[in-house]
Amino acid sequence: MCFAQELALVKQNGKIGYIAKNGSFAIKPQFDKAKSFSDGLAAVNNNGKWGFINTKGEWAIPAAFDGINDFNSGLCVVEKDKKYFYINKKGETVTTPATDKYYSFEDGVAFIKAGNKIGLINPKGEAVAKPEYDVIKSFEGNYARVKSGVKWGIIDKAGKLIIEPQYDEIGNYFKGVAWARNGEAFGLVIAGKFKPVEGVDKIWDFHTQDITYARKEKKIGFIDLKGNWVIEPRFDKVRAFVKNLAPVYENKKWGYINTSGAFVIEPKYNDAEIFSQDGLAPVKIDDNWGFIDAKGTLVIPAKYGITANGFSLFGDDPKGFIKGVARVKSDKKWGFLDVTGKPLGDQWYDNAELFN
Repeated sequence: MCFAQELALVKQNGKIGYIAKNGSFAIKPQFDKAKSFSDGLAAVNNNGKWGFINTKGEWAIPAAFDGINDFNSGLCVVEKDKKYFYINKKGETVTTPATDKYYSFEDGVAFIKAGNKIGLINPKGEAVAKPEYDVIKSFEGNYARVKSGVKWGIIDKAGKLIIEPQYDEIGNYFKGVAWARNGEAFGLVIAGKFKPVEGVDKIWDFHTQDITYARKEKKIGFIDLKGNWVIEPRFDKVRAFVKNLAPVYENKKWGYINTSGAFVIEPKYNDAEIFSQDGLAPVKIDDNWGFIDAKGTLVIPAKYGITANGFSLFGDDPKGFIKGVARVKSDKKWGFLDVTGKPLGDQWYDNAELFN
């Protein structure tokens, strides 16, 4: 679901407000406690109670709750008078199947709990999967890892088993393939059948490309969706391929290789992160971070601090640019850079969260 604009929570002079991507305040700092926007609404606290505002700063749901989560899929878990329940965007109570714990929705599904077993419901309150699993991990796209007894498998958002729970470990489901551990053997589950990759003792999740990394005899290389080595294991550390470039660690420095394993950007950085879809990657020079392009040109000077941009679906938490802006730290203040390196609105804040 798309909304008219993305806003980012910022804290200035002890008060919380929200800025637009042009750097101007969409909602001026006025709240003592507030959360980032999610599903078009943001939770704010007024006189000790929580409610929701819209992107214009108007009250959409009056502050009447003792505790509150974020909206997702049109529903939100709230607490009032020591009771938990779901509300919709009108603030109305929504009835769902009985659950021993209330979970926030994640893109169309939410967990329900019966004793020690976990299942799934949709926003209509309908059971998608009965509470029969011991663990269901968060969905990554349309698929989630599930644990039944001591074995792992994969289900989709309709609750259908895609891979039967028969593995000791399992990875994310990507283009019909998941890595798995079957006893001592690591390999790929392809079309429901396990194909071991000889000598490997760890495989990482697939990211955005058709290759992932794996470790053999203490060195890391890259395998494809069929389990074949495309880059022989020779590195001590690597990160995922994005835009056909991957950060790798060699001779105590980080650089970038292409999908043939050849260095495109020589290893000279103290640290290096994956490229964003904006075509820039954060690199660490001495103790600070800057940004390079795919040719290795430093386009934004190394004078900032960066952190992971929150929850990631993948083994690599995204740092740096997301949809044209990067959250950075400068002189103990937080702000956002555009792809030219200019701070949004030439402003810096006591705190700044991601645009949502």
